[in-house]
Amino acid sequence: MSTAVKRALVTGGCGFVGSHLCEQLLAAGTDVVAVDNFATSTPENVAGLLNRPGFELLQHDVTEPLPDIGSFDVVYHLASAASPPDYLRLPIETLRAGSLGTTNALELAERDQARFVLASTSEVYGDPAVHPQPESYWGNVNSIGPRSVYDEAKRYAEALTMAYRRERGVDTGIARIFNTYGPRMRADDGRVVPTFIARALANAPLTVAGTGEQTRSLCYVEDTVLGLRALARSGHPGPINIGNPHELSVRALAEEIRIATDSTSTLEYIEEAVDDPKRRCPDISLAQSELGWQPMITRTEGLRRTIEWFARQRCGVARTV
Repeated sequence: MSTAVKRALVTGGCGFVGSHLCEQLLAAGTDVVAVDNFATSTPENVAGLLNRPGFELLQHDVTEPLPDIGSFDVVYHLASAASPPDYLRLPIETLRAGSLGTTNALELAERDQARFVLASTSEVYGDPAVHPQPESYWGNVNSIGPRSVYDEAKRYAEALTMAYRRERGVDTGIARIFNTYGPRMRADDGRVVPTFIARALANAPLTVAGTGEQTRSLCYVEDTVLGLRALARSGHPGPINIGNPHELSVRALAEEIRIATDSTSTLEYIEEAVDDPKRRCPDISLAQSELGWQPMITRTEGLRRTIEWFARQRCGVARTV
């Protein structure tokens, strides 16, 4: 598709990743409509955009048909609970966002002949038996476990997206987003980076699930958003992994954050979560070759920016889930 995008819809536009996407799109000269029901987000994330020309905010649940809000060149579908505490608290809503929400977003893209970008997740790989995870890997997901409400919602959303592409000719792309971090994450998000930073700044114990040897690969949000935009500009159907291939253990991450915050926190080991992936690392060779994309911001720099943001928020203490 053309690199000139005049108008974009971002579902989940007030979320952590969605708000950064709206910001980048506006900076690139694209008009943006952000749609969000604030179930797991806050309008404060886009407070700095509200008076900017070309930005509109619509409070709406994407599981309900979208009102007439004009036409679009690109539809980014990000609306979903994404952290374990959120999707465990909102299991049915999470499944509805992946099914009905994706249907409504696809219908709008079909109507406008717009490029559709689905924000899927590395969780479709489950607790992987293949490492690192290439897009060709079908995954190892427990379809009835507590995490399945998120994993299967995204797997269904991918299947639905491909069905609209094959059956109706909708111009679709699927991004499988790996662990992303940065400013605007909630202190009580439940994911490792905001939890460790919040507790380290409070000099509270850093709660490490299990042995802490499970791994994560962390991509700074600015890089993740650039990857989503690169996929939107391309004609590639995906799925394409968007993440950082530099892997580290959760325990090592806790130590890095403790040092970076000059914290007196100790490590406290707690029971591991059900079906928690033991290893998580993307193979990004497809993103490099097809999109010309790879993450550029180092973990040291990304953590520095994120810690500074959390320090300004005077965040409270959170517990790892």
